[in-house]
Amino acid sequence: MMKTHKLALLAGALALAPASAFAQDVGATIYGSDGNAVGTVAEVTGEVVVIDTGKHKAPVPLAMIGDGDKGKSIAATRDQVDTMMDERIAEADAKRDAALVEGAAVVSIGGAPAGKLGAVDLAADSITFEAEGGSSFPLKKEHFAVNPQGQLMVLFSKDQIAAAAASAGTNAPTGGQ
Repeated sequence: MMKTHKLALLAGALALAPASAFAQDVGATIYGSDGNAVGTVAEVTGEVVVIDTGKHKAPVPLAMIGDGDKGKSIAATRDQVDTMMDERIAEADAKRDAALVEGAAVVSIGGAPAGKLGAVDLAADSITFEAEGGSSFPLKKEHFAVNPQGQLMVLFSKDQIAAAAASAGTNAPTGGQ
């Protein structure tokens, strides 16, 4: 029984070894299918490697990175990665902009109800956020996203929202979690 337990622990450690070993390569160059550099490893989190192309920080599954002639490589070029990221960002921005309508319910980063939208002028990038409790303050489109559950989310924590609401809009939150 003890031997089986030790083998299971060893198998688990080996399963984590590729990501852990790859984490030591932060800063390493990742090459593309054309043999040119795509970017450098900015971060390794679990089974995802973030490649900094100079334009974007693109998350790539660790399983899609292999060994090439020059070192670690992926089956895409820098231009292809940047184009893919441009498309993803445009799609996310379009979903966000469609959700930014007066009266829309808004959740915080943690998913808790945070308030609703007041006046919305997307052309002027002017959005009035009405926090729970009645305070309101101005925000911009960049302060919102649509979360994986399809909810409009303000990119601030409940604490940041409460602090901004307490100051009655004189110091709106500036970012973070």
